[in-house]
Amino acid sequence: MQKIKSLMTRQGLKSPQESIHDLSPLENFRIPSKEELRELREQPTDPQAQQEIINSIEEVYFSNDSFDIVKYELEKLPPVLSLQEVEENRDKLKQQQAAVSKKVADLILEKQPAYVKELERVTSLQTSLQLAAVICTNGRRHLNIAKEGFTQASLGLLANQRKRQLLVGLLKSLRTIKTLQQTDVRLSEMLEEEDYPGAIQLCLECQKAASTFKHYSCISELNSKLQDTLEQIEEQLDVALSKICKNFDINHYTKVQQAYRLLGKTQTAMDQLHMHFTQAIHNTVFQVVLGYVELCAGNTDTKFQKLQYKDLCTHITSDSYIPCLADLCKALWEVMLSYYRTMEWHEKYDCGEPPPSSDGSNVIGDEETTFDRSYVKKKLEHGLSRIWQDVQLKVKTYLLGTDMSNFKYDDFIFVLDIISRLMQVGEEFCGSKSEVLQESIRKQSVNYFKNYHRTRLEELRMFLENETWELCPVKSSFSILQLHEFKFMAQSRSPSVSPNKQPASEIEKTVTLFEQYCNGGNPFEIQANNKDDETEDVLASNGYESDEQEKSAFQEYDSDSDVPEELKRDYVDEQTGDVPVKSISRETLKSRKRSDYCLNKVNAPILTNTTLNVIRLVGKYMQMMNILKPIAFDVIHFMSQLFDYYMYAIYTFFGRNDTFESTGLGLSSSRLRTTLNRIQESLIDLEVSSDAAGSLTAVEERKERVPVPHLSHLVVLTSGNTLYGLAERVVATESLVFLAEQFEFLQSHLDAVMPPAKKPFLQQFYSQTVSTASELRKPIYWIVAAKAIDYEQMLLLMTNVKWDVKEIMSQHNIYVDSLLKEFEQFNRRMNEVSKKVRIPLAVSNILWEHCIRLANRTIVEGYANVKKCSNEGRALMQLDFQQFLMKLEKLTDIRPIPDKEFVETYIKAYYLTENDMERWIKEHREYSTKQLTNLVNVCLGTHINKKAKQKLLAAIDDIDRPKR
Repeated sequence: MQKIKSLMTRQGLKSPQESIHDLSPLENFRIPSKEELRELREQPTDPQAQQEIINSIEEVYFSNDSFDIVKYELEKLPPVLSLQEVEENRDKLKQQQAAVSKKVADLILEKQPAYVKELERVTSLQTSLQLAAVICTNGRRHLNIAKEGFTQASLGLLANQRKRQLLVGLLKSLRTIKTLQQTDVRLSEMLEEEDYPGAIQLCLECQKAASTFKHYSCISELNSKLQDTLEQIEEQLDVALSKICKNFDINHYTKVQQAYRLLGKTQTAMDQLHMHFTQAIHNTVFQVVLGYVELCAGNTDTKFQKLQYKDLCTHITSDSYIPCLADLCKALWEVMLSYYRTMEWHEKYDCGEPPPSSDGSNVIGDEETTFDRSYVKKKLEHGLSRIWQDVQLKVKTYLLGTDMSNFKYDDFIFVLDIISRLMQVGEEFCGSKSEVLQESIRKQSVNYFKNYHRTRLEELRMFLENETWELCPVKSSFSILQLHEFKFMAQSRSPSVSPNKQPASEIEKTVTLFEQYCNGGNPFEIQANNKDDETEDVLASNGYESDEQEKSAFQEYDSDSDVPEELKRDYVDEQTGDVPVKSISRETLKSRKRSDYCLNKVNAPILTNTTLNVIRLVGKYMQMMNILKPIAFDVIHFMSQLFDYYMYAIYTFFGRNDTFESTGLGLSSSRLRTTLNRIQESLIDLEVSSDAAGSLTAVEERKERVPVPHLSHLVVLTSGNTLYGLAERVVATESLVFLAEQFEFLQSHLDAVMPPAKKPFLQQFYSQTVSTASELRKPIYWIVAAKAIDYEQMLLLMTNVKWDVKEIMSQHNIYVDSLLKEFEQFNRRMNEVSKKVRIPLAVSNILWEHCIRLANRTIVEGYANVKKCSNEGRALMQLDFQQFLMKLEKLTDIRPIPDKEFVETYIKAYYLTENDMERWIKEHREYSTKQLTNLVNVCLGTHINKKAKQKLLAAIDDIDRPKR
């Protein structure tokens, strides 16, 4: 069946008749003829039986066209042929062939109407195609006629006109392209002129024009080149922006801002500007320090440039430390000033004021209104603290990179002064308290000051031990404010401002440092050895009784042989640079008044070179304290130790004498004794041994103490001719009193800087130490008074007097004259001493008071030694005492005479009755037991009996018992 279909397909669409004739003999044999078909059609058939026959056909016959049926059937034949079997097989195949042929004939007859209909359609299509060919031939002929008559004649003209217009446009474009290609030269010129806004404007216009002609290949390359040029302009603009950080120029900055505004990158410019400022700070400090390090290193091939800034700071030498710090602050000031002026520019800009420019072309356009000013303002304000923090950290690293504990005082003060000025800059710059700088300088200051104070105490001990207690002559108008160290107080200078010719307070009231130095100058342009105008000469002669004495004494002072060399050098260097004592004419000396211990002499301060040194140290301490308030308590504490040690030395040299302190006269008040004990326990190192034994704490405590000073062997206190060193005692004691007065003068200044929590310490120091300085006069001058007059000789003379006389005497005893001669000699010696040293009235009064008290008590003691005495003897005692008082009042101006009642009361007690004497004994406890007992014994037998004597002695014993 499949083979039959394939045969029909290969033959194409042919009529059944044609197809039959075209068949091969074999195929023609297999296909029934018309007659056969008619017979087959006429023969009655059973469709079911016929279908069964077809189904019985082997599948192999339907396999493919190449199947060889004959070969297949022949191969099926058995080896031994049987005619009957062959015929049966043949009949079977004939039946199958007839069934297939019948089926094929039925199918062909069924499809024949459709075939005929389709053939008719093909014939109709052939006719339509022939008609279309005729129509196409006619259309082509007509088109040829139109082409020749219309298109080539009229439309050709229009095409040429259009081509002409296109060429004119092309020519215009070519000229524009030529102009665009020539803009590179103009852009380069503008960049050289730093006309960044004009260059950017031109570049943007060129880019806009290039986008119009981007369809040209050359323009696409030009557009890329313009973009590269614009990026190059931005790079140069960034470099120009970085120049603002060190040297702000209004015109330059205006151009840069306009350029960024044209680019639409104003906010980016702000970010870049802050980055440049940060970088400028780092590069500036590194280059400054590197320059000094390489300069000091010389030709050594050390790669300092590869070091970190922190490590680089450790290579700064002590000699170059201050110049480097000053240059560092100058450079940082330039950076901060540029930032300040940048903010100032934007403030004027925000207020609507056009920024100044060198020409009229740089005018801010209408695009200002769309600019985000709030962003710029916030960015600039935030940048203040960031920049100042960077500055602080850089300076802190520099400060802590070097150990300044061994610096000279003036150098260290200069460092503090620079940092103080820098902190003032920070406060004006962004309102910062500069905690980083304060902490770093506090560490250095505490370290430096402990070492400095320890050295100063050792020097003070050396000065005290070499001090001969000679008078340092100063003018009567001398004030500590005249000293170089106290100039900052005389000028009322702010503690945080460095010394200047003009008081800084006046400047601060009107303008800030940024306003003052905005247009030039630098607040750190300070010379390290800056001196004030010539310091007033505070030295002078104190005046002498004769020209020769004045000349010799003054020459002695002028030689300054006893002053330590360091102090002389310190005084010369820090004051005027001249010799401390200037020459004085003889006429000037002659014109001065006679000098003694009375008030006929000018009240010039009494002080020594050591006192002056202590005062200067106090001034130096105050300078440091005022500049660096965080360590104010430490400084004041150390300052108090200077006074404590000086006071303890004076007491040790001149006031300590156990023999006379045991007299019970109350010469040293309990407050003074407490103060001296406190100084000894807290400051004085009493241990002489150098053993290393003991705890580490004890060793550290000893480091904070100072050994006991020893009086110079050149000072002689045992000679009666000099009143046992009275001149030295006066100079020493009164210099201490003068020093205490200066501390009193400085109290308000110290109180102002002392932290509130530590003020009780300052109050206690003044109330318990400074105020007790004058109390040392009594024990010191008591020693002179006790030795100046021979009281023992007077007692011996009194023992030879007979007091039980029967007649009233009109002549006093010889011991009175002897005592008065002692006082006259004492007066003469004081006059001699006063020619060398002015003795203040308070000192002379104390000396006279001590001598008179001792004399009166010696008189009472002599009266207490009397074994027998009559009423006339008591009258003689009164006569002697009155004679003594009368002559004594001519020698001294002290009124009333000290202890006058002490003698008179004791003499008059002789006349008291028993009851009155008992009451008198209980009321007058100032007399010793011996004196009271002797009084009772002498009165026995005159108006007191033995019973009364026992009663009175019992009363005396009751009084004496509590003392035991």
